[in-house]
Amino acid sequence: MMERKRTDCPALPPGWKKEEVIRKSGLSAGKSDVYYYSPSGKKFRSKPQLSRYLGNTVDLACFDFRTGKMMPGKLQKNKQRFRHDPLSMAKGGKPDLNTALPIRQTASIFKQPVTKVTSHPGNKVKTDLQRAIEQPKQLFWEKRLKGLRSSDVTEQVLRTMDLPKGLQSVGPDASDDTLLSAIASALHMSSAPITGQTSVAAEKNPAIWLNTSQPLCKAFTVTDEHIREQEMKVYQARRSLEEALMADSLARAAENTRELLEGKKA
Repeated sequence: MMERKRTDCPALPPGWKKEEVIRKSGLSAGKSDVYYYSPSGKKFRSKPQLSRYLGNTVDLACFDFRTGKMMPGKLQKNKQRFRHDPLSMAKGGKPDLNTALPIRQTASIFKQPVTKVTSHPGNKVKTDLQRAIEQPKQLFWEKRLKGLRSSDVTEQVLRTMDLPKGLQSVGPDASDDTLLSAIASALHMSSAPITGQTSVAAEKNPAIWLNTSQPLCKAFTVTDEHIREQEMKVYQARRSLEEALMADSLARAAENTRELLEGKKA
């Protein structure tokens, strides 16, 4: 048997109801479940469902789903915990939006800007113009991207992309995964065209002839056929996404109808 108590929820917009279902028998006797009902009768079983439905109309950051009250102290406590917890991202904390690549930052061995200060009026400030234009990089820094994999919300590793046959790695211990990460990093960090290592000498001795502004791959050319193939892949991906969204929308509509019928029967 279960006891149901439905009351108004002042923390939510007018018309919202909070229902507490208390179990009276069985192994879970005394425990309760909390649900919320919109003015139209839609039932919500969790805070994420409530947040998706309300969107930006109501700030639920400090809303306690079980009590139905706004608790600012709880929000402040969570902020402090995530601030000091290095694993907060794994527990659902705010994602790290830093897009800096894992490049080793070392002290420059090149000449530093020097200012000579004397009382002589003919002295000038001497600077290294080349250093101001291009910062030094660690050679083969792309190898630090090796082994880094993306995962979904269930922590399942996503399948990597298949590179075209025209893209071939250059350098020691090069792999397709490292090359893919290097090309993606070059597209993200640089506005210059990505052409690969155009020098033939770089394939023989990349430690000397490597062009550090280009990823570790041989020179390649993008043809019109390659562009048409990618356009077709994008079109197919968009169609698949459209079909998935349509199926999800129909499933949600069916669920809402079923819940309304169950509410009328109750």
